[in-house]
Amino acid sequence: MTAIALLYAAFGQHVPGEFGHAPLPPASLMGTMTLAEGGIFGQLTGVSVGVVAIFVILGAVLNAGEAGQGFMNLAAAVAGRLRGGAGKVSVIASALFGSISGSASANVASTGAVTIPAMIRMGYPRRIAAGVEAVASSGGQIMPPLMGAGAFVMVELTGTPYTQIITAALLPALLYFAVVWFGIDAYARRLDLGGLPPEQQPAPKEVLVTSAFFMVPFAVLLGAMFWIGYTPQYSAALAIIAGTVLLLTGADMRLDLRRAAARAEVALIGAARQVSLIAAIILCASIIIGVLAMTGLGVKITSLILSASNGYLWPSLLLTALACLVLGMEVPTTAAYVICVSVAGPALTALGLEPLQAHLFVFWFALLSTITPPVCGAVFIAAGMAQENWLRVAMTAMALGIGLYLIPLGMIARPDLIRLAQAPGSALLSAAFVGGGCVIISYALIGLRGWLSTAAGLALGLALIFLMAG
Repeated sequence: MTAIALLYAAFGQHVPGEFGHAPLPPASLMGTMTLAEGGIFGQLTGVSVGVVAIFVILGAVLNAGEAGQGFMNLAAAVAGRLRGGAGKVSVIASALFGSISGSASANVASTGAVTIPAMIRMGYPRRIAAGVEAVASSGGQIMPPLMGAGAFVMVELTGTPYTQIITAALLPALLYFAVVWFGIDAYARRLDLGGLPPEQQPAPKEVLVTSAFFMVPFAVLLGAMFWIGYTPQYSAALAIIAGTVLLLTGADMRLDLRRAAARAEVALIGAARQVSLIAAIILCASIIIGVLAMTGLGVKITSLILSASNGYLWPSLLLTALACLVLGMEVPTTAAYVICVSVAGPALTALGLEPLQAHLFVFWFALLSTITPPVCGAVFIAAGMAQENWLRVAMTAMALGIGLYLIPLGMIARPDLIRLAQAPGSALLSAAFVGGGCVIISYALIGLRGWLSTAAGLALGLALIFLMAG
């Protein structure tokens, strides 16, 4: 994508019609890309270096210790005894793990190694076991505080404080996992799936001890940020120190320096890999944004969206969603969000959306490609682990993950959904409307047999009323 953008910048004067541009001297183009702030040293690179890297290191430190096992034990203690317990454990574990990993693929690979075999042993069909894990893991990128680095990029692009962004994103993220939870419950009812057997449920002491390995750093992070008033970067640094100290011990409560050294090595290598990956994504996205600005292509695409939608909001949202889906097939979620919001964001705000509303809408739809064919990374990994046909897994994941398609529309139809800090009562009421609609549609797709049955049609219609009323 970056290579295509640079080729367009270099030779776009030969493109006929309004999408061509005036010749750009090579020295000017390369100078802007490499020396000025319009290219690789733009604001996105600054936030990547100054903020994102610190939170990535925090995630790597927690993953190197007992935090991952703590997530699994807590999830099993909360949901293991319930109907379809293995699938619900996957939802809770993926929400917790995703809050620090921010990567759908990493989430599937880590929690899926435990939850997918457990679901299959409990009687889940392989396609459903893989679909549950793919959908639950995809939610990690919309779950505060990390949001796959998207939260920090959003801070820079919108000028909105970080705490306000994660507060706005929290309720929709929880709503997404709630919809997945009810979808799993529908499958469990249909297939008569029970909870985990007692021997697979952790002891209360084990839950308490292992949960401390992520709760203590999280408490330090949130306490420093919200109570003391430190910056997110400084708060994350304090949480890293707390997590590093916890690497010295484990669930056995023994001080083991050899084990701590091995964990420190895992944390350093994991952090370096993840920071390098995000740096590559951010640098490439910065170059594309620079080309859009230098050539005027961003303004032209914005004008095209406005003219194609005839100035109406919902057609513009549809065009933006399609653009996000296509871009998400080619580049990672954060980069797809940055590119798409650069060209579609001005059009959406011109049509009356608040900047944060437009950015969250685009960010959610940039995530669609994780479970939507033909490119659905989380589905491919989960299908391989479950040894099931990926297309069957994708169809199941799309039904379970219906919230990923509908909740962004709910943010537009009921803006109070992202105003939890300003109007908590209205936000919760909006969540009830949007969540009710999503759950009804989920039950119609999962629990009912015929797509064209009267019951499914009524359920879909009622769900749309719940979703759009307001």
